[in-house]
Amino acid sequence: MPTVEMEHRQVVVIGAGPSGAIAAALLKRKGHDVLVIERQHFPRFSIGESLLSHCLDFVEEAGMLDAVNAAGFQVKTGAAFAWGDEYTAFDFGDTFSNGKPTTFQVQRADFDKLLADQAALQGVELRYGEAIVSADFSLSKPQLNVLREEGSEYRVEADFVLDASGYGRVLPRLLDLEAPSNFPVRQAVFTHVEDHIDNPTFDRTKILVTTHPVHRDIWFWTIPFSNGRCSVGVVAAAEHFAGRTDDLDQCLRGFIAETPSLAGVLNNAVWDTPARTIGGYSANVKTLHGPGFALLGNAAEFLDPVFSSGVTIAMRSASMAAGVLHRQLQGESVDWQTEFADPLKRGVDTFRCYVEGWYTGTFQDVIFHKGSSPEIRRMIASILAGYAWDERNPFVSEAKRRLKVISEFCARDAT
Repeated sequence: MPTVEMEHRQVVVIGAGPSGAIAAALLKRKGHDVLVIERQHFPRFSIGESLLSHCLDFVEEAGMLDAVNAAGFQVKTGAAFAWGDEYTAFDFGDTFSNGKPTTFQVQRADFDKLLADQAALQGVELRYGEAIVSADFSLSKPQLNVLREEGSEYRVEADFVLDASGYGRVLPRLLDLEAPSNFPVRQAVFTHVEDHIDNPTFDRTKILVTTHPVHRDIWFWTIPFSNGRCSVGVVAAAEHFAGRTDDLDQCLRGFIAETPSLAGVLNNAVWDTPARTIGGYSANVKTLHGPGFALLGNAAEFLDPVFSSGVTIAMRSASMAAGVLHRQLQGESVDWQTEFADPLKRGVDTFRCYVEGWYTGTFQDVIFHKGSSPEIRRMIASILAGYAWDERNPFVSEAKRRLKVISEFCARDAT
């Protein structure tokens, strides 16, 4: 048998996306040896382009905020919602949680590379074009077999492994940790366009979420960028795409044509980029951690793109895991379930409640209700800004009950 190269590292992070870059930088800033292994080369395309305010708390914690602020990304001040003739907007500068008042809308190829480069500038070693092909966590220290692009392999022994591989879900696949999601199978079709939007009511500083005029479980995102382009996508249950997906461009434009308010916004758009699709993206796992590893962000669980929660959950999990792991590496006794998995899950479950409410229509009723008090709107705006872990907010601490009560009120008020 040929000899396989072996090296030892304190922490190995799988994936150089936002959660991987943040976790690696936080650990490096605390003096730890960190290696990031990334299968792709950056820049590379990704969706999840409308950041929530809470994301910037972790960007700042990792020492990257100045670089992000200087990058020229489109400033985002909130979220707007449209359904037929109905329109409402929530401002991140007026929230219950008093978090950061603005964030950014970003082309992820540029944003993710910026974060990874910032981690490298802080001393993190990143290796691109390398894939984890097997993992052994039965030993005293976990070992990963890594395949280089030119075909050679090497092995890394680590004190701890953080999986930030996103949709690649490396450790869930290799360690048989994947579990079915309880969300229905949905599909997204999306593209980037040269938008040429001249509608005076359109606010480039907000993501526009548009509901289909007939099917309330079909919705669209419109995310403007600072360069005159925007990301446009439609999300629906798989059955709505029957007979439409042979031509993805016509599929997307056909759904938009059925939605006059959005068609009017995009009537000058230049459709210069082939549409893409992703389906069955909702995912779950049996556990978020185990001996020698923890799962971050989409590698663990992905809900739905409707409230742009994916990057926020990813960065939040990176910050929490880095904090627990730092203490463990210093020799402290830690409990990954009570200090990482359980508190992370509380915020994820808050998002889950409102995602489910969106598709049943109850949360849409609340969002479009004209009689909601300013205080209720501020509480909702906090969740839309990503502060789903702020237990002081009744719409976080009692999410299901509050949504049920307010949606019933909105229904009575409408009649």
